[in-house]
Amino acid sequence: WLAVQQINCKQRQALEPTNNSKEITMKIVKLMLAAVTAGLMAGCAGLPSSTASSGPPQVLRVNIFPGGFNWPIWVAQEKGFFAKHGVEVKTINTPNSQSQLTGLINGEFEIGMTASDNLLAYREGQGAVPVDGGGLIAVMGSDNGFLRMGGRKGITSYAQLKGQELSVDALTTGYAFVLLEVMERNGMLLDRDYTVVRAGGVLQRFNDLVAGKHAATMLIAPFDVLAKNQGANVLGDASAAMGEYQGLVAGVRETWARNNRAAMVGYIRAWRDALDWMYDPKNKAEAMALFIKNVNGANLQSAETSYGILLDPKTGFTRDASISVRGSQTAVQLR
Repeated sequence: WLAVQQINCKQRQALEPTNNSKEITMKIVKLMLAAVTAGLMAGCAGLPSSTASSGPPQVLRVNIFPGGFNWPIWVAQEKGFFAKHGVEVKTINTPNSQSQLTGLINGEFEIGMTASDNLLAYREGQGAVPVDGGGLIAVMGSDNGFLRMGGRKGITSYAQLKGQELSVDALTTGYAFVLLEVMERNGMLLDRDYTVVRAGGVLQRFNDLVAGKHAATMLIAPFDVLAKNQGANVLGDASAAMGEYQGLVAGVRETWARNNRAAMVGYIRAWRDALDWMYDPKNKAEAMALFIKNVNGANLQSAETSYGILLDPKTGFTRDASISVRGSQTAVQLR
């Protein structure tokens, strides 16, 4: 509770009951208690000037969804920021949230860059499989989700989705709840006006969308840019419609975080160093070259567009890697 009290007054107001039940409020408190407790270990005020040790770097296996939102990782690897802070990162691609979250729980890797909603689902026992995710916490925020509703070629409006099949990662995790909310705001309800099918992570859903297998799906930038290049359409900016929303976070097991403080702090520091480097205009050309190198199908035009979206000063990557209280509240309320 001491950790929660350190949130400023404006943020604490977001934790107060409104028209929602006290149960929802307590879910936020539990989530933020875990996050802020981790923040006390890794936050700006308490960090040592350097986390690097004289020994070899600690290897961190980081599970990711493939996509341009991993840009800070590529920069930190290329520019030596991870090594500077005493860690070595090996990325592992995941096909879907179920594989990612169960792997994280089982200790198959140390960090999962995942949607905050995924952590909420598995902490609450609402994941796609019955596993105990109560020990999962978020220790770093990445972004607001960069969510865009994508429609296959020929579909240019929400009205055209009536009677169609849409794809999700899993109905109880990922960004499925954002999709359901966006559809409801456009007058359509699940199983009355449209159906959904599980199709895996954003890369799999992107591939299915451009192949015309499903009518629409929730894309994460820059997949919306790549989809438009292949004839698909963007129906709306879901992140903007949701207001403040917590998208990707660094999810870990709390026991691991407490036992590996230096490595956890090193990862966060390197991520922040990468963001500082990326946001510096003089590094734009090199940053875009790294994007093209790591994103299949990317070219100079898509890299330029993605740079404008992912590094937007107001809506791009969270510059200080903090976790948004109000954004987390939105994720809980959607659930």
